[in-house]
Order: sequence, then C-alpha cells, then structure tokens
Amino acid sequence: MGFKRFLVGSVAFLSTVALAACSTGEKSASSDGDNVKVGVIQYAEHEALSSARKGFLEALDKAGYAEGKNLTVDYQNAQGDQANLQTMVEQLAGKNDVNFAIATPAAQALLSADSETPSVFTAVTDPIEAGLVDSLKAPGGSMTGSIDATDVAGQIEMLIKVVPNAKTFGIFYNSSEVNSEVQAKEAKKLLEEKGKKVVIKTVTSTNDVQQAVTSLAGQVEAIYLPTDNTVASTASTIGDILLKAKVPAMGSDEAVLEATLFTYGVDYHAIGVQAGELAARILKGEKAADLAVKTPETAAVAVNEEMAKAVGIDPEMIKKLGK
Repeated sequence: MGFKRFLVGSVAFLSTVALAACSTGEKSASSDGDNVKVGVIQYAEHEALSSARKGFLEALDKAGYAEGKNLTVDYQNAQGDQANLQTMVEQLAGKNDVNFAIATPAAQALLSADSETPSVFTAVTDPIEAGLVDSLKAPGGSMTGSIDATDVAGQIEMLIKVVPNAKTFGIFYNSSEVNSEVQAKEAKKLLEEKGKKVVIKTVTSTNDVQQAVTSLAGQVEAIYLPTDNTVASTASTIGDILLKAKVPAMGSDEAVLEATLFTYGVDYHAIGVQAGELAARILKGEKAADLAVKTPETAAVAVNEEMAKAVGIDPEMIKKLGK
C-alpha cells in the first residue's frame, strides 16, 4: 500500500516537473492569448501580388483579425531573388499560426521549409503541377489557397479578334516559373490549332528581358504574355520596347497593362480576399487539408489607350469584346 502511494506521488511529481519544463521552452505560435500570428512571404514587388496581399489582410480583418489589435503579421518580400526567398521562408518556419505565400515560387519555397504549419497561397496558377496540393477539391496536406489560373482559350480567342490579320504570334515568359510554363504551352497549342505561327522567347532573369523582347518584337505581329512575375516586374521596359515597335500585346492581369495593348484576366485583389477567407477558417479551427482550393470568380479587361493609339486599334472595340 505504501509502495502504491509512493508510485502515484512520484508520477504526479514527474508530471508537474515535465509541465514546468515545457512552460519554460519557446511559446507556441498561438499561445499569446487571443493574438494570432501570420507570416507573409511575397515573391516579388509588383502591383498584382501587392493587391492580392491587400485583399488577404482585408478578408482577415472582416473575419475579426485586425492587424495591431489581435493580429501580428510578419511580412517578408523576396524582391524576386531566390536566395532572399530561401532565407525568408526559413525565418517564418514554425513561428506562426498560419503562413501566407504569394506566387508559385514563394509557395514552393515555404512548403519546402515548413510542411507542418498550415499555409495558404495565392497567385499560383497550377498548385498540383507545382507540388503544393494533391487536388483542388482535397488539398490533402498543410496547404490550400486561391489560384490565378486564367481562361487561356478565352484570352487567345479575344487576342485573335483584336488582331484578326496577324499570322505570327509571340509568347514571352520566364521559363523557370511553373505557372507561366503551363499557360504558355496551352496558348501555343491553341494558336497553332488556329493556323498561326508561334515564336517563343524565354528568360530566367530580369537582366535578359530587354534583349529577348526586342528580338521577339522584330519577329511577330502580336504577343501573348502569360501570368508571370518577371513580366510584371519589368512591365515598363517591355512596354517601351513594344510601343516603339508598334507591336500589340495581351497580358493576363492589369499589373502589366503598361506592357500591353490590353489585359484580360484575373482580379488579384479578389483572389487575395479568397485566400484571406481560407486563412480565417484555418485560424478558427478548420484544417487546410480539408479546404478546397478557390478558383477565380471574376475576370477583367483593361485597355492601354496610348498603345491603342500607337497601333491604330479602337479601344472601345476591345472593351466590348471583353463584356
């Protein structure tokens, strides 16, 4: 009997010691009362991605998580640099209740660095191809999010209507971006099915953009620009080249409007809101693995009036086609 009392007392004592030891360690991300921590990794600085981030934070605020009140945001921007990206995702790993990745390279790097913390992505074209989820309906891992997959068939159809006499089309993108590769391949296939000749130029860094676009502009009558972070980051440079060459281009989001005649594609603020809504559900207890990936609900057309005048195309005609 005395032995039993000693054993029970010893177990209780050891449990108390263990709990005390745990309490002296690093606090978990959700241990600060009602305050939640969200890590944000943005791949590059350009309008589309920043608009998505703004939408994300607005959705969290609407769900009751306000920055400066009960929400702490650790925002990192890799500025399109892979070395920066790797360092930043490692800094976020294991320190937040939810992480948010903006653009495919950021999401891939984040998942590689931290597959345990629930995470949400946006501005990803094909999360299955990128290795982020098992399927759109059932992500199955630590990630879910919203995608910026565009209606490439609809884009190509519209581009051909805008420049009906063009026979040779160019496609320009960064070949190291999975999302761009997916759209470029589909666009090439669709154009060739319609009897068009296709010339493709790719780069792997912003340093090569000017030379590649200048070369492409001299070989084609119109250009298709898929959703691409390098294109978005160098839109001004691309626009100057194409304006001088008087070659119309179509882009996939309004962030690259200055590089194009018109854009037809995703509303990045809206998909950022979708991602924020998913993050809020995770913070309230749901699992990322069970939350279906969101797809774009709206598309928008924008016209570059200066380019329209330079190439002699009526901007109102383009706007009507987009309705």
